[in-house]
Amino acid sequence: MKKSGSGQKNGARGGRAGSRQGFRSREDKPARKSAPTTQRAPKAVTKARPAPVVRAKPAPVEAVPRPTKAQARAEAQETLATGVQTLVVEPDEADMRVDRFLVARFPQLAFTHIQRIVRKGELRVDGKRAQPNDRLTAGQKVRIPPLKLDQPRPASRSAAKDQSERDFLKSITLYEDKDVLIINKPMGLAVQGGSGTTRHVDGLLESMRDAEGQKPRLVHRLDKDTAGCLVIAKTRFAASTMAKSFRSRTTRKIYWALVAGVPRVKQGRISTYLAKEGEEGDSRMKVARHGDEGASHALTYYAVVETAGQKLAWVSLKPVTGRTHQLRAHTAHIGHPIVGDPKYFDIENWELPGGIQNKLHLLARRIVIAHPRTGKPIDVTAPLPPHIQQSFNLLGFDTGRYDPIVDAPEE
Repeated sequence: MKKSGSGQKNGARGGRAGSRQGFRSREDKPARKSAPTTQRAPKAVTKARPAPVVRAKPAPVEAVPRPTKAQARAEAQETLATGVQTLVVEPDEADMRVDRFLVARFPQLAFTHIQRIVRKGELRVDGKRAQPNDRLTAGQKVRIPPLKLDQPRPASRSAAKDQSERDFLKSITLYEDKDVLIINKPMGLAVQGGSGTTRHVDGLLESMRDAEGQKPRLVHRLDKDTAGCLVIAKTRFAASTMAKSFRSRTTRKIYWALVAGVPRVKQGRISTYLAKEGEEGDSRMKVARHGDEGASHALTYYAVVETAGQKLAWVSLKPVTGRTHQLRAHTAHIGHPIVGDPKYFDIENWELPGGIQNKLHLLARRIVIAHPRTGKPIDVTAPLPPHIQQSFNLLGFDTGRYDPIVDAPEE
């Protein structure tokens, strides 16, 4: 809003804002001059003329900044009706998953509630039922059912807690610029919340919200007990661009694992179909056949780097696809499960060598991904977590050894 050029206009604005200061009432009008009349005898009592009204010059109206898009959305969320509504996908939201779109638009809703809406078919995209992992395109219309916006909000965050969490994230940062953050996720730290999980990476990222209220976004996931490189987008543009890199399989991922036994074929390819079995809270992936319900193709290249007799092998893995528990299920499928894996380690009467901890020995060792703006590769390597470092020291493995998986096929 521009500043007014005169006090009179400012007064008018003040009147529109709810004050009558800039307007004259009938009592304020000056008396009209009457025509000359014959002189009459003065009345006994005369009314005193009211004193002139002195008005203070109204203060100039200051320009009010227009709200940002993020602020407008936040205000809209506060006043949303509980009825059905239709949202239009904006260009900067293109290629987002349906569930992530809802998370971004309605951060006050529990993720479990969002998943339930989609699972029940209550959410429609251009009139059709949507799956949580469906991707949106700009201009699509998303029909949202009545939302439970009166759910309890998370407790207000303290500045001290935010600073503590930012410091922690800084301590595990491997790479950062204005678009990308890559952290060395510790073993035991979940990537997202779930039943009974209160501390996770997605929650820690709340401490990094910018001036417009946007927080960094997860681009992919690691299992809770898998340590290593985790890519995070700091902007919506970066999230969309890097998500495409993962889906198009142009992102290179290298994992290190300590497995039971030594694979007979030192360098090979594992290609299966995987499907989920069991209850949601205790599910695992099983090898399935093409055409089985929920079965997806999974492809992994592997190479043996070094061995400790016939008891243990250090294996380097390059997943081409990104299925849940893919590496853990694949190594178990070929008879060499990962040491410390509570779900897939199925060798009976196998004894853990002395000094080696019974923890998952799987590390997201290296990731190479194109920068979302420049296209140049970001190449990041994570150090060994303490329990794997201890095992390597006991077995005499040298981390500087050449990794043959580097030259493995990409497809």
